Amino acid sequence: MLAQKTADLILAGDVRAAARLMRAVDDDLPGAVEVLKRLFPHTGRAWVLGFTGSPGVGKSTLTDAVIGAYRAQHQSVGVVAVDPTSPFTGGAILGDRIRMQRHATDEGVFIRSLATRGQFGGLTASTRGVVTIMDAMGKDLVLVETVGVGQDEVDIVRMADTTVIVVVPGLGDDIQAIKAGILEAGDIFVVNKMDREGAGRTAAELQAMIAMRGRKEGAPETWTPPVLMTCASDGRGVDELIQAVAAHRAVLQAEGGRLLKERRRARARMEILELVKNRAMTILLRRLENGQSLDLLAGQVACLERDPYSVVEEIMAHAALHD
Repeated sequence: MLAQKTADLILAGDVRAAARLMRAVDDDLPGAVEVLKRLFPHTGRAWVLGFTGSPGVGKSTLTDAVIGAYRAQHQSVGVVAVDPTSPFTGGAILGDRIRMQRHATDEGVFIRSLATRGQFGGLTASTRGVVTIMDAMGKDLVLVETVGVGQDEVDIVRMADTTVIVVVPGLGDDIQAIKAGILEAGDIFVVNKMDREGAGRTAAELQAMIAMRGRKEGAPETWTPPVLMTCASDGRGVDELIQAVAAHRAVLQAEGGRLLKERRRARARMEILELVKNRAMTILLRRLENGQSLDLLAGQVACLERDPYSVVEEIMAHAALHD
């Protein structure tokens, strides 16, 4: 069977087979899910480390430095870089791959860029599938870097074992952290570009806000998110970041991994709900296109001939009749 053969190749570390499957997952091609089903029982070993923060804070440069630090420890690393979508091709701009070029020839590093394709939440619909593939390949760590954060872009916490929030001084990121709910999402906070004026003040304000917030729901009682300072361009503070990730991992894995299991259970619940939502949307749109055109309905709503609420009720009623 082709699906099993592909899965076997990926489990053996075949990079080409993995790259082909990642493309198939990203393009939602038939057969990709069958391979993912076979890979899933072989996952759960990689530590998923998420990086998120506003555009321009240096996430890619910091991720690059973190890759180097883990490779110095002889750990294999997978990187999922969620790039902005090209307005012309609909594909990833691939800026992150350019910034991580020094790792391109390292066999212990696999970098995959994905286009956002208009997805909200900072992560694409196929990101989780790509993480599954890298985990099954045997990567020790999978780094997920989001395109940036906004009001609702905290989906990284649903996927990562450890979430790192990156800010810089001088851009009002401390205020944005409150607005976007990022303060509640982070396990570790990093003030990057520590050589800039105001870096110490930004770190102090973050620490104060974390103390005022109190412990977030579901967070380990023995863990208070640290605020670290780095300069990714020259590597300062990166070792301390690696140590903080190790400390957070140790907390989650204590007591037989009770907290880690709880976190991954919540993650699995969200994944199931997202898959159901995406599958239902696909089925509804397919049935809609087989009947009334979505463009026709949109035109009627735009011209005020119909209201969107009645249109949705009609679509759902039509779907129910054909179940």
